[in-house]
Amino acid sequence: MAKRVFARAARRPVVVPPELADRCEALLARRCGEVLGLARRAGAAVAGYERVGEAVRRGDAALLLFARDGAAAGRRRMASGRRVASATVLDAAELSGVFGRERVVFAAVGRGSLSSRLLVELMRLAGFRAAAAVEGIDSAAAGPSHQDDGTGTHE
Repeated sequence: MAKRVFARAARRPVVVPPELADRCEALLARRCGEVLGLARRAGAAVAGYERVGEAVRRGDAALLLFARDGAAAGRRRMASGRRVASATVLDAAELSGVFGRERVVFAAVGRGSLSSRLLVELMRLAGFRAAAAVEGIDSAAAGPSHQDDGTGTHE
């Protein structure tokens, strides 16, 4: 907004509401919650330290989700030596809302299209949140919208 990017792209004056970034962040967080909720209802997502650890040991987890406001020691312990993508983008309240539990700090999503879709949405949301991170992915796993800087089409 400060660099007048919208105005240059439109080639005319554009009024951008000051709350645009906050609104985009809220909508992306909601979308992440919706995709994670689909995965939960499909039986592809689990929550809780023990269940996530078990899913990782069995090799069922394609994506680990850690709450941003959870303890860093728990994240390190869960992710150590694992070749699984992980994301620290959502906070415990957002994860808890999806799973209908009091406090969820760890979640895992199994392999499939929902984990790929969730990964793309988490990467988008991470751009809006300080201290958010998505790790352990390669460009092929991220799908077409990550490879072409978000200009690709979606399902």
